[in-house]
Amino acid sequence: MIIDAHSHLWLRQDTQVDGQPIRSLRNGRSLFFGEEVQMLPPFMTDGVNSAEVFLSNMDYAQVGAAVVVQEIIDGNQNDYLIKVQRQYPDRFFCMGMAWDFSEAKAVAEAGLKGIAFPGHRMREPLTNLMPVFKFMEERGLVLSMCLGDDENQIAEMREVIQECPRLKVAIGHFGMVTTPSFRSQVLLARCGENVMIESGGITWLYNSEFYPYPSAIRSIRQAAEWVGMEHLMWGSDYPRTITAITYKMSYDFIQKTTELTDEEKEMFLGGNAVRFYGFRNLPSLPYIKNMSE
Repeated sequence: MIIDAHSHLWLRQDTQVDGQPIRSLRNGRSLFFGEEVQMLPPFMTDGVNSAEVFLSNMDYAQVGAAVVVQEIIDGNQNDYLIKVQRQYPDRFFCMGMAWDFSEAKAVAEAGLKGIAFPGHRMREPLTNLMPVFKFMEERGLVLSMCLGDDENQIAEMREVIQECPRLKVAIGHFGMVTTPSFRSQVLLARCGENVMIESGGITWLYNSEFYPYPSAIRSIRQAAEWVGMEHLMWGSDYPRTITAITYKMSYDFIQKTTELTDEEKEMFLGGNAVRFYGFRNLPSLPYIKNMSE
């Protein structure tokens, strides 16, 4: 069973970051920090990145379930993700967005499964949020954290892990694998048995190399040598990454490589995520032959 540990959903992008607007345009495009970019595949003409379209992609690619995280560039999607979590409880593990204790409590009471923090866009020390992290630990909420290329912030994250040993933590973007902080971020998984590294965005980070991403495979192999394959999970960063490749291509390069064993592939592509997030009642998704085959 394949599990996607890093994806995004939104009804519409309409927010501001650092005083600059980010909003959905037409034909899958968005205004993004003053530039028009292809945020979604061009067939998503209305700018809506819905659970139903994602489920269609998941069923086709035989992906049983997905973790939905949040990023401030998409705006706060809590209201939409609460509905998604209630409607599709066995297919999605939805994270809320919160910036203080009261917001974290509201996320928990609404039935969302965790909180996602875009640490790479935060300017305050992560340790300032320690009361939120301790609350999450007590309530069994999962923390999704994307970190910047900043050794000080990585040290702060290490302190959070040590102060909250029962808190489940998923470090995103595969530790920013193409930056100097890669090793430091991955080694956070040595700080506690509840710390995982997920690969959301790895095809974006190796986009200049493109499919089948041989350097990404070598990086997965390297990370496994540092912390063990049991601490690593696959994530797609859907939908932004499928402007360049198909959803299935975001993981099948891992299936096809000879540099990982079948057992390692099974752990990385789904087994570890099932254990970490506690997925149950996963669907049976048979392969559907392409008309062009």
